Amino acid sequence: MALSSSSSFAIIALSLFLVLSSEPSSACTLHENFYHKICPKLFPIARSVVKSVVSKEPVLGAGLLRLFFHDCFVNGCDASILLDDTSTFTGEKTAGPNNGSVRGYEVIDEIKSRVDAVCPGVVSCADIVYVAARDSVVLLGGPNWDVKLGRRDSKTANKSHAENALPSFSSNLSILISKFKAQGLSAQDMVALSGGHTIGQARCPTFTARVYNDTNIDPSFAKAKQNLCPLTNTPTNFVANLDVTTPNYFDNGYFKNLLKKKGLLHSDQALFSGSSTDSLVRTYALNKRAFYHDFVNGMIRMGEIKPLLYPNGEIRENCRRVNYKPL
Repeated sequence: MALSSSSSFAIIALSLFLVLSSEPSSACTLHENFYHKICPKLFPIARSVVKSVVSKEPVLGAGLLRLFFHDCFVNGCDASILLDDTSTFTGEKTAGPNNGSVRGYEVIDEIKSRVDAVCPGVVSCADIVYVAARDSVVLLGGPNWDVKLGRRDSKTANKSHAENALPSFSSNLSILISKFKAQGLSAQDMVALSGGHTIGQARCPTFTARVYNDTNIDPSFAKAKQNLCPLTNTPTNFVANLDVTTPNYFDNGYFKNLLKKKGLLHSDQALFSGSSTDSLVRTYALNKRAFYHDFVNGMIRMGEIKPLLYPNGEIRENCRRVNYKPL
C-alpha cells in the first residue's frame, strides 16, 4: 500500500533524527567519541608523529604537555598559543612564560598536515594539542586516558592574558593555588598537574635565584647547580632536568625529589615546604598510582576550561593563523 505524503515526511524526519542522534556528540558538547565517525584516523596519526619525535628527543614530550597547559590557561583550550603575530594582535608565543620555554609547535603542524590529508577541515588544532599532550605522557611511561574532544580554534590570541594568567617559576604556594583556582582547578589539581615536571628541563635563569638564595634546598644539589650556572654571566642556554632521577620517564620521581629538597624551581619546592600541600606530595611520592589517578583527573578538568564550541571559533586550515576570509 502506498504511503501518504504525511507518512513519508514522518519517516524521513525520523530517519534524519536517528542519524543525528547517532552521532557521539552534539556540536555544543565535548565527547570522547567526537571523531569516531568523521575522522577515526586522528589518533593513530597523532600517536605515530608523537612517537617518532619523542623517541628521538624525549624532552619534546614535556614540551607538548607544557604547550597544552599554557594554551588552556589563557582563555581556555582553544589553540590560541599557536597563533603567530598579526597586524591586529600580538600572539602569546613571546609572552614571558612561553618565550623560549614552550616547544612542539612544529609537531602540531605535522599532525595537522597528516590529519587534514585524510580528514580535511574536520579536526581542530585545539584538539590536536590535547591529543599530542596525552600521547606524550603515555609514550614516556605515564597513564593513559580517553580525551574529550570537539573544541574549535580561536580567532585571536592574548599576550597580556598569558603574562598574567600563567604561574611563574618563582611563584610561591599561595600564588600557585590562586592561579589554578582562577581556572576552576583545586589545590590538589595543582599539585598533581605539577607532577608533569617529572619530565622536561629548565634553563639556568629560571632556577639560579633558587640555588643561590633558597634555604629549603639540599646543599649538595644547590652546589652542583651553582657550578653549572654561575651567579654572574649566567648562561641562558644551559638546561637542567626538572627530575634529577628519571628525567625521560613519566613517573613519581618529581615528588620523591621534593621530599629530599631537590626541586629544581622555586615553584616546585614550594609544594613541599612545611605547607598545606605537604601531605599530597608525600602521598604521590609513595604511591605512583595515586599520582597517576589525580593527574589524569586534573588533565581532564583542565581540558574543559572554557571550551570553544560550535558555532564559535573555527577549524583552522593552518594552526599558526586564522582562516582567510576574502571580502
